[in-house]
Amino acid sequence: MRINQVLAAKPMKDVITVRPDASVREFLSVMSTHNVGALVVSSDGRHVEGIVSERDVVRRLTEEEHLLDATVSSIMTTDVRTCTGDHPVNDLMQMMTEHRVRHVPVMDGDEMVGIISIGDVVKSRMSELEFERDQLDSYVHSAQT
Repeated sequence: MRINQVLAAKPMKDVITVRPDASVREFLSVMSTHNVGALVVSSDGRHVEGIVSERDVVRRLTEEEHLLDATVSSIMTTDVRTCTGDHPVNDLMQMMTEHRVRHVPVMDGDEMVGIISIGDVVKSRMSELEFERDQLDSYVHSAQT
């Protein structure tokens, strides 16, 4: 299975982004509104400048007294792992595990076309396994008759 197939199955195709000059407080509000665990940092909504997750905020809360008023750019990860639409899902799972990331922007050249979360990958894999199970069950039942 390829990343494009996972993207096509997602109910929401738009990638929610946050500007680098937004405050952490604004970031948290957007994340809460859209019920997501991370946002891509982008000035124009197409080019990836970084990524910020709920973990990034939690890790810094005890260290920085005025974190909520800081800018997103001050806490974002700039070394963002990405993939392309023709990337195999199995390779993405390996990358997510090795680098301990849960959200990966999907790129077409230098423009972002989607985002894949670990939840999307798990849902996709579960669907594959259910399909295989149903096929095997059908085969076994047809062989018995």
